Amino acid sequence: MKEPVVSMANINYAYEHKNVLSNINFEIPEGAFMGVLGPNGGGKTTLINLILGLIKPYNGTIRLFGQPIEKFKDWSKIGFVSQKANSFNKGFPATVYEVVSMGLTAKIGYFKFFTAAHKNKVLQTIDQVGMSDYAYENIGNLSGGQQQRVFIARSLVSDPELLILDEPTVGVDEQNVQKFYELLHRLNNEHNITLLLVTHDTGTMTEHATDIVCLNKTLHFHGDPSEYKTLTNRDLSQFYGHPVNIVTHDH
Repeated sequence: MKEPVVSMANINYAYEHKNVLSNINFEIPEGAFMGVLGPNGGGKTTLINLILGLIKPYNGTIRLFGQPIEKFKDWSKIGFVSQKANSFNKGFPATVYEVVSMGLTAKIGYFKFFTAAHKNKVLQTIDQVGMSDYAYENIGNLSGGQQQRVFIARSLVSDPELLILDEPTVGVDEQNVQKFYELLHRLNNEHNITLLLVTHDTGTMTEHATDIVCLNKTLHFHGDPSEYKTLTNRDLSQFYGHPVNIVTHDH
């Protein structure tokens, strides 16, 4: 039996003596598409930072690809796409090709020359996210949805096995959000990339994810989308700590 991509056991994290996460226990199986839902301030970004090794838990254990996180070295196995929409400088003078190349530079080294194979890898990854026609376009000229595809390509070019996305559709229009989820679905199904996606988009998430996690300082729910859909407004209100109404999306 294969080791989970991520395993967290008895994780607690506090900041300035205030509990942020309490008694977190869950695993991300290889090939899963896991959606993490929860209110602002519920600990979602902290969860990501723990997995990325940017902060250490107060207690508990984290394992990545079967190894204790303290001994894990192969960080190129993990790609990360942040909330770029609200912070990206549209005046940044770089083409799509150059932005995606940055993801490969981090893997091969900053002072090494790109070979023809490296250049082909960048172009293939740009094509993988459907942006070949814009490879030499300045990234600031693209729409929010197109830019997000480029940032996914930057993470994918180093061939990660786990891709973590933190609220990636913030600032992306509704039409491109659907295309974005279709891209993620394809990456998960056709390329077997394990996905961890933090989002507020409950309706769309349940259409694509294999696993749903509800997080508000602790795990209130962890199951598949069909189980999640059986939850009542009252259940969700208890999880979120305020009244919640379920909104469905019909396509």
